[in-house]
Amino acid sequence: MLLTVLSWLCSSLLVFVSGGKLPEAEVEIEVMHRPFLCHRKSKYGDILLVHHELYFENGTLFHSSRSHGDKQPMWFTLGIREVIKGWDKGLQDMCSGEKRKLVIPPALAYGKEGKGKIPPESTLTFIVEVLEIRNGPRSHESFQEMDLNDDWKLSKHEVKDYLRKEFERHGYPPNDTLHENMMEDIFAKEDKNKDGFLSAREFTYKHDEL
Repeated sequence: MLLTVLSWLCSSLLVFVSGGKLPEAEVEIEVMHRPFLCHRKSKYGDILLVHHELYFENGTLFHSSRSHGDKQPMWFTLGIREVIKGWDKGLQDMCSGEKRKLVIPPALAYGKEGKGKIPPESTLTFIVEVLEIRNGPRSHESFQEMDLNDDWKLSKHEVKDYLRKEFERHGYPPNDTLHENMMEDIFAKEDKNKDGFLSAREFTYKHDEL
């Protein structure tokens, strides 16, 4: 604890004296496996299906999606902070079938507060394997697919219809209530001027806000 305080004081003094900024925290990335063929690479806005393992700094395994819980991989959208910042940074430009080791500092994980049984200021190591990459509901490509009348704005009907088709395309049964809730959530967050439509600017996730 004392070393942590002294380190913080020294860092603060350095910034004060130099007038500069501390460098942003970075994720240490090690590619453990990459397939020979890679048809697409992950980018912000894509939906990824992943298996993962989480280790503490001392090497203790805390969680494995393959052996804990429902033992199923998880879906999430890259770049919109559904997961910790370290994942958003460290899982870009990955191929389906690629596996990476991410060493994530506290500032890009759970910070000073920690989470549940994860202590504050924990540096975490994740082993992440990407199983599948899909266009996310907020990608540029999806916007063009959804804009059926090419008027550069999306109606609620267009968004809901796209979600239904995506579910059917991947073998999931239609779920009108879920599609309605997803559509309403998208509009609540992205329809900034509340005109009932999403412009390309409103809908597509902005990289400079990450």
